[in-house]
Amino acid sequence: QVQLVESGGGLVQAGGSLRLSCSASGNIFSINGMGWYRQAPGKQRELVAAITSGIRTNYEDSVKGRFTISGDNAKGTVFLQMDSLKPEDTAVYYCNAVAIIGPVTKYDYWGQGTQVTVSS
Repeated sequence: QVQLVESGGGLVQAGGSLRLSCSASGNIFSINGMGWYRQAPGKQRELVAAITSGIRTNYEDSVKGRFTISGDNAKGTVFLQMDSLKPEDTAVYYCNAVAIIGPVTKYDYWGQGTQVTVSS
């Protein structure tokens, strides 16, 4: 089992910044990658950013140049620095961890979510 704890969400005006943090506990040695997803009302959950093998990163197109993901998969920590926030960034943000424990066995773990609200 992997447990994820998120923090850093809040209310901010457009153009402001927030930094999200996520810390994993439990079977963290099995974590292969971590990332952030978000879900706005009426929309599907989407990948915001992910970090794999400690160095590879991937970003959703709309956040490129504004958001930065960092962390240490081995330690089970991941951060999301969000700058130049826009109202359309408003969503519940979820921390995600992927654990591969066998050749064909993969688990996805999710945090409870943290609300990010960007006012205009």
